[in-house]
Amino acid sequence: MRVSNRKNNQLRNIEFIVGFNPYAEGSCLVKYGNTHVLCTATIDDKVPSWLKGQEKGWVTAEYAMLPRSTQTRVPRELKKPSGRTQEIQRLIGRSLRAVVDLEKMKDVSIIIDCDVLQADGGTRVASISGGFVAMYIALQKLVKDKILSENPVREFVAAVSCDICGGEVFLDVDYVEDSSSQVDMNFVITESGKIVEIQGTAEGMPFEEKEFFDLMSLGKDGIKQIIAKQKEVLGC
Repeated sequence: MRVSNRKNNQLRNIEFIVGFNPYAEGSCLVKYGNTHVLCTATIDDKVPSWLKGQEKGWVTAEYAMLPRSTQTRVPRELKKPSGRTQEIQRLIGRSLRAVVDLEKMKDVSIIIDCDVLQADGGTRVASISGGFVAMYIALQKLVKDKILSENPVREFVAAVSCDICGGEVFLDVDYVEDSSSQVDMNFVITESGKIVEIQGTAEGMPFEEKEFFDLMSLGKDGIKQIIAKQKEVLGC
């Protein structure tokens, strides 16, 4: 039995609250249970220097945890992002670029900022799912303003974590489950079921191939439910 009394294949209560920030071109407060992340999308009319002349746009991301997003204070990363932070930023950026046709957003960049307000496990996967919603809203604004002729999003994408705890396979784990897991997996999968990224680690004993596919099946089912929530809040 899970601490939260959820079924093994049950998501936490997931919410996408759009328009949370009135200043950003796109914004979404995403809640995976007690993990809350504010995702904002900023439109920039220039691309990185190495992309100039390539007739493409760009999507990038930044990630940070507020000092009291956890039970003990997390120091601000004032000088340089930690290795963990850089890895998560790159993951978010890769995940969002995977579903965008960059050739349809020439000389336009979208910067996604993911700020963790509360952390209870799964901050990176929540950032991807919420970051997509914020990005989609910003791209729709570009279409409305006639800067883009169409929304360059090819398909929806979302992410979720799955773990093996006490020999059982769990979907969308919170901090308590994650901290005691034997296997930790993060799945980033598109609406059509294509894989963007899988991150998996055995915390001790290696795991069997069958266990991996059990985790993946659970993750894919969870992501379908999350994408349905994204589409509902976006009116798609």
